[in-house]
Amino acid sequence: MAASTSQVLSLYRKLMKESNKFPSYNYRTYALRRVQDAFRANRSVEDPKVVEQLLNQGRDNLDMIRRQVAIGKMYPTQKTIVEG
Repeated sequence: MAASTSQVLSLYRKLMKESNKFPSYNYRTYALRRVQDAFRANRSVEDPKVVEQLLNQGRDNLDMIRRQVAIGKMYPTQKTIVEG
């Protein structure tokens, strides 16, 4: 099954939304930057098999981010100066 543009954009939105839920400023900005960089780096990929592999990898990363956010919420941290 070939991945459509809407599937890619949907995954991107989900990754960005979940990454934004990190309680820690440093983890949050790191995750957001990694998601953006990964999608920019693979923007020109057109091979359907490679796109499908990247989508599967992205879905795995989404699951990992969700787990990490849940763990991060269990152990509250102090806000940094940057957070205000």
